[in-house]
Amino acid sequence: MQKCARHEEYVSPFSARYCSPEISFLFSAHFKITMFRKLWVALAKAEKKLGLPITDKQISQMESNVEKIDFDKIEEYEKKFRHDVMAHIHAFGDLCPDAKSIIHLGTTSSYVTDNAELIQFKEALSLLLNKLLFVLQKLSDLAERYARSPCLSYTHFQPAQPTTIGKRICLWLQDFLLDARDWHRILQEIPFLGVKGATGTQSSFLALFEDDHNQVAKLEQMIATHFGFEKILPIAGQTYTRKLDLTLLNALESFAASAHKFATDFRLLAHEQEMLEPFGKSQVGSSAMPYKRNPIYCERICGLSRFAISLAQNPAYTAATQWLERSLDDSSNRRLCIPEAFLSIDAILNLMAHVLSAPEIQEDIALDHLEKQLPLLTMEHILMETTKRGACRQEIHEQLRQITFKAMKEAHPMEALIRSAEKTLGLKRKELEAMANPKKLIGRAPEQVAHFLKTEVRPFLKTHSPGKVSIPQVLL
Repeated sequence: MQKCARHEEYVSPFSARYCSPEISFLFSAHFKITMFRKLWVALAKAEKKLGLPITDKQISQMESNVEKIDFDKIEEYEKKFRHDVMAHIHAFGDLCPDAKSIIHLGTTSSYVTDNAELIQFKEALSLLLNKLLFVLQKLSDLAERYARSPCLSYTHFQPAQPTTIGKRICLWLQDFLLDARDWHRILQEIPFLGVKGATGTQSSFLALFEDDHNQVAKLEQMIATHFGFEKILPIAGQTYTRKLDLTLLNALESFAASAHKFATDFRLLAHEQEMLEPFGKSQVGSSAMPYKRNPIYCERICGLSRFAISLAQNPAYTAATQWLERSLDDSSNRRLCIPEAFLSIDAILNLMAHVLSAPEIQEDIALDHLEKQLPLLTMEHILMETTKRGACRQEIHEQLRQITFKAMKEAHPMEALIRSAEKTLGLKRKELEAMANPKKLIGRAPEQVAHFLKTEVRPFLKTHSPGKVSIPQVLL
């Protein structure tokens, strides 16, 4: 039987279905290999500038071959040497025969692997942060629009007190704002490993520069500056401390928890028909039930969020089990969990952007659910009013409890409540009807929304406004 080649091997659902081409490229073999070569070019340039015998011809030859990748040759070399970085050195050297002798001069493998990863992390987190800023903007617009729209709030998913749709959105918005601030801080603090040598002592570079410590420090700073890093990790073994991975994936995990909460709430509200996902003209909700309109994107957000949360365990184990100046049991683990963590967060953000692009917020249905619970929801206001007039709070509480249970059994519970309260508590019908106005029961929700947007969200977005955001047009 003839097989279709593209279906013969496993393909990650992230690259095939979920994540954007931009994030996928950042974790591709092409990005890694070209970044190794750019690091070697930067090293050679800095070493030449500081006096080592490296020629312009050698550097020019390296620069002109950065993008020329022979994947088969690299694979062939790796099978021979059983060492991935040596395979890349030799494959690049074949392309740059004049520079072959100075490629990788003074460094160990971690110069290219770890510095490339830190560059990768910085670019990837910057891309994700831009998408998160886009989500913050969408949520803040919705919060402002629905700041005064009454709805029923829930505790234990049981009817609680009136709130507003905008206030509920701010619960999500606040969590994502905390995540965005955390990501921005980490972006500012990601350090460059620099040139540390085989065990972090920089002894090979001291040998190259004849024990001139100042020259070694200049070399490291020049390369870090070239790649846009303000900070250099001052202490390292052969690799950068794996605590950096832990910090980074914890921040991604924290966002995944926020996203799961958002998507879970959205799914609950979809059940109540108060908030619905965008639904395509030809979209099918169920192969069996034509009427179905399932919150599939929020369900997917939940599934991917749980996956991202689970990945955050790995960096803790890895950081805990590093031996002395380094061991290699981290490499295979990190190749799997770190890219998948970034890709899953990108997929979640793509889905969120889609959901928030055109959510159907059904104010009438939300208000109807609220009004059905009004006999219960006015209790607190009646209790406050009668207590202000001198009644005993505990006695009124018991009277209201009994009145409510009886009223809720009637065909028109609100009318039954008003009659009983008039008779028992001495309140006038107009007073009771005013207390049952949903807009009088939402407390300071609109003011809280306005204050939060003005003092927290908008200043942050003004300072960190989202640039152009690339969201996949087709979400399978």
